[in-house]
Amino acid sequence: METKPGPNAVLLDEPESRHRLATPALIVDLDTLEENIARMAGFCEAQNISLRPHAKSHKCIEICRRQIAAGAVGICCATLGEAEVMAAGGIANILITSPVAGSTKIGRLAAVNASIPDLIAVSDHVDNVEALNAAAAAVDETLKLLVDLDIGQNRTGVTSVEAAVEIALQIDTAPFLEFAGVQAYGGHLQHIPDYAARAAAAEEASTRLYDVIEALAAAGLEPVTVTGAGTGTFEIDTKRGLYNELQAGSYVFMDVEYADDALWPDGGPLFDAALFVQTTVISANRPGQATTDAGLKAFATDGPLPTIAQGAPAGAGYKFTGDEFGCVILSPGEDLALGSVIECVAPHCDPTVNLYDNYHCVRGDTLAEIWCVDARGKY
Repeated sequence: METKPGPNAVLLDEPESRHRLATPALIVDLDTLEENIARMAGFCEAQNISLRPHAKSHKCIEICRRQIAAGAVGICCATLGEAEVMAAGGIANILITSPVAGSTKIGRLAAVNASIPDLIAVSDHVDNVEALNAAAAAVDETLKLLVDLDIGQNRTGVTSVEAAVEIALQIDTAPFLEFAGVQAYGGHLQHIPDYAARAAAAEEASTRLYDVIEALAAAGLEPVTVTGAGTGTFEIDTKRGLYNELQAGSYVFMDVEYADDALWPDGGPLFDAALFVQTTVISANRPGQATTDAGLKAFATDGPLPTIAQGAPAGAGYKFTGDEFGCVILSPGEDLALGSVIECVAPHCDPTVNLYDNYHCVRGDTLAEIWCVDARGKY
C-alpha cells in the first residue's frame, strides 16, 4: 500500500527527532515492538501451538510481515475490508473472525478467497452457509469455513452444541465449502484483572467448547483447527489444551487496559508498552494544569483515561477537555513549559490506532521509520 508519510517525514534519522514531531502523533517503540513479537512467538513455539495474531490491533501490513517472519502461521482480520487490504499487501493466509453477510460483501469475500492461497471465514447460521457456498461456486473456488461458537460474549456465534453440529455438517456437505474447524473467542474474559478470577471464568466458558469438540468428533467431523484466545487469556487457554491456534493481538502494543491485567500466574509482565500518543503543551497559563493538543479525537474513549509515560512529573494525570484538547493534571507547585512534549500510553490500542494514518517508529530518541496504518477505517 502507498504510504503518505505526513509532515514528520523530514525528521527521519535526525538526532532527537522523536521529541520534535508535529503532534498529535502515534509512536511505536521499535525495540519494544520487536521484543513483544519475539516473546509471543517464543511462547507459542515452546508450547507447540500455532499463532495467528489479530491484525485488528495494528492494521499494518509491515507489522503482519514481521509477525509471520517470527513464526505466525498467518493473521486474523476483524473485517472483510481489513482482509482485502492485507491480501493486496501480500499477506497470503488470513482468517476473517467476524461473520460476513449480505450479497455485496459475500461477493467481495469470494473475490478475496480467489486471490490468495489461504482464506478462512466463519459462520454461525445455516442461511449464511448457503449464501457462502453459492458465492464460492460462482467463482469456482472452495472456501474454508469455521463454525463460530459463542462461549459467553453474547455477540456472534452459535449458542448450542446442536447448532454447531448442524452447521458443521452443512459445511461438510456443501460442494464449494470446506469444514476447517471451530472458532471460540471470549472477548468478555480478556480484561478480568485478577489472574485467578480470569482463569476460573475461562474454564467455565470452555465447557461449551469442549462439548462441541466432542460432539463434532462423534459426528465424524473432528475439527482440524480450534482457534481463539486473546492477549488476556493466551496462557490460560494454552494450558487447557482445547485450542491449537491463538488469536492474540494487543500483545504487540499493550495499552492501559491490559496494564491492569495480570497476564501471568505470578502477576509479572510479559509484554511492555510499545504504542504511545505524543502530544504537545500548547497553553500553560493555569496553575496545576497544562493544556495539550491531544483530546477526544486523538485517543480511544471507550475505556480508561490515557496514562503518561514520559514528559511530565511522576504522578501527573491526563484528562480530556475537548475534541482537540487534553490536560495534564499536575501537583501543587509543579508546572510544564509551553512546548513540552508528553507521551501517553493509549487507553485501548485498537481504536486508537484507527484514528491515525501513520505510525512514527522510533529507536531511542530517533525517528527511524514511518509506517502506514494500511487498514484504517476499512470495514
